Amino acid sequence: MIIVMQYHASDEEIGNVVAHIREAGLQEHVSRGSELVIIGAIGDEDKLDQARFEVLPGVERVTRVAKQYKIVSRVTHPAGSVIKIRGIPLGGEQIQIIGGPCSVETPEQMALAAQGVFDAGCSMMRGGAFKPRTSPYAFQGLGVQGLEYLKEAAGRYNLPIVTELMDVRMLDTFMEYDVDVIQIGARNMQNFDLLKEVGRVNKPIILKRGLSATISEWLMAAEYIAAGGNHNIIFCERGIRTFETAYRNVLDVTAIPVLKKETHLPVIVDPSHAGGKAWMVPALAQAAVAAGADGILVEMHPNPCEAWCDADQALSPDELKSLVTTLGAIARAVGRSL
Repeated sequence: MIIVMQYHASDEEIGNVVAHIREAGLQEHVSRGSELVIIGAIGDEDKLDQARFEVLPGVERVTRVAKQYKIVSRVTHPAGSVIKIRGIPLGGEQIQIIGGPCSVETPEQMALAAQGVFDAGCSMMRGGAFKPRTSPYAFQGLGVQGLEYLKEAAGRYNLPIVTELMDVRMLDTFMEYDVDVIQIGARNMQNFDLLKEVGRVNKPIILKRGLSATISEWLMAAEYIAAGGNHNIIFCERGIRTFETAYRNVLDVTAIPVLKKETHLPVIVDPSHAGGKAWMVPALAQAAVAAGADGILVEMHPNPCEAWCDADQALSPDELKSLVTTLGAIARAVGRSL
């Protein structure tokens, strides 16, 4: 059972709900978000009288949840959540485009990338300062210096930044640099210690799907973050690994409507990592918007041929601008906007 407390419910009211749960022989899990407190009753829900909890002071609503993932389940918030990123809404009617290079390389490259992202009409900028690479000899990112380059370039156009956190020891640094959106990559989707730590900060989290993760595993990974008190979670489908070798990963478009049914949280798509080739990106992005995605996370480099990381899948600035125009038309066709 999930008990959602009213906006700014008092500690006394929260304690009263907890006491009633314990009286019934169950345990509680209290998740404190920036505005709401959600209390999960753990144990045999048949021992609890839903009506009894609904009349307790400070209670907004009570929901029985049979699934393991409770806080992220759509039954706790049927209308769907809209996550604000510096005032930009992710979820709801407007679709957001996040563009930028796979990796931060030089100040000059980032300045050109930021201009291209802004000119294309994107609402946020991405860039990897810390890069998870299959080979230990491949470029691993510039680290903290990369955060500085990204922050400076995006700041010229007032663009919120999105960048990947790989190591829990760097979380304080990310907070110091005021990273707007923290991305958890596919390889860390089940790094539970990392998920617990980002669950304790008040920052939007993009949670990418693991290479071979099921929908249920993905939702449970998000539950780790939500259980820590951070409910600002964004799911990102980036393709899954199958037997096919014609492209980098298989974009699971079906995951979009399934997630929309299962969770109230926004869903975005990364067509760049799914296809692995720039010429595939527009078609995959268009399919994602048509299927109901709330946003697109796409790679763009000022000069893709010279990119230090994933050059084959990066769009040029002109290609990104053209894609955004096309996505706007598709968004309107399905009753949404960019």
